[in-house]
Amino acid sequence: MRLRVEFTTEPFDLDEAPAHALVAREVVEAADLDAVDVGPFGNTVEGGADAVLSAVDALLRRTLAAGATRVSLQVNVLGEGGK
Repeated sequence: MRLRVEFTTEPFDLDEAPAHALVAREVVEAADLDAVDVGPFGNTVEGGADAVLSAVDALLRRTLAAGATRVSLQVNVLGEGGK
């Protein structure tokens, strides 16, 4: 199964990226994902279910530990295939 996850971490800071946002970027860029799009107001990742779910687990644990007070995410099934 292939998945797409869209996520944001809060609180926002438009002047400087907060630690939790930097951690989120590190997590998804280091993961074995097929596509990563990191932006100032939202982020999207795609890949096989195992890779995406592992990345989401790490994302939640590490961003909360880095000071995120809220993590919003949406998971979409893109289809079969992938790891």
